[in-house]
Amino acid sequence: QLGCSHVHAPCCDKLYTCRLCHDNNEDHQLDRFKVKEVQCINCEKIQRAQQTCEECSTLFGEYYCSVCHLFDKDKKQYHCENCGICRIGPKEDFFHCLKCNLCLAMNLQGKHKCIENVSRQDCPICLEDIHTSRIVAHVLPCGHLLHRTCYEEMVKEGYRCPLCMHSAFDMSRYWRQLDDEVAQTPMPSEYQNMTVDILCNDCNGRSTVQFHIVGMKCNICESYNTAQAGGCRISVDQQ
Repeated sequence: QLGCSHVHAPCCDKLYTCRLCHDNNEDHQLDRFKVKEVQCINCEKIQRAQQTCEECSTLFGEYYCSVCHLFDKDKKQYHCENCGICRIGPKEDFFHCLKCNLCLAMNLQGKHKCIENVSRQDCPICLEDIHTSRIVAHVLPCGHLLHRTCYEEMVKEGYRCPLCMHSAFDMSRYWRQLDDEVAQTPMPSEYQNMTVDILCNDCNGRSTVQFHIVGMKCNICESYNTAQAGGCRISVDQQ
């Protein structure tokens, strides 16, 4: 019968059901790799960390990792040597990107932009750790990572990566809508010959375009995710 154990935290010499319970009740985090002992909740014997109680044969967890000292129900977990911790699988659905230093879904293999050790950065939305988080990481087209839940909240308010301002998903349909809005919204005569230098957040290109209050479209990649890079001026041809 599946039982349970209490993990002995060597940092404060206390027993906790898991490291998360420890972290929620203490002012420090439990180093999972330093756990050496567990206590069986059935016979209360304190013993070396292992999957089955040596006294009463209680199974501490369907899944047990002798490196992370993780006891859990079977969720197809696997220990990734490169990540250094356990991940929820199944393992065959994931690959470890050596450059990003994180396990990613197989459908992203060869199809995502890599940034060196990007997983070791905190989520720019909640400022919490991404690498060891139990929340799945979402890879943006620019290569930056967010917690999936943070990404879902972000897109309710905007469409750009909070770090580099690159579009966080395909915006081409919205850009075409803006094309129609620009065409149907002529500027007042005093602004019709105004041009402005812009910087595109999507392709990083610079171009000079006609000023429009609805938005300025990049001449290179046709994105409206642009920022004004100078003041407005009258086109030379119209002076």
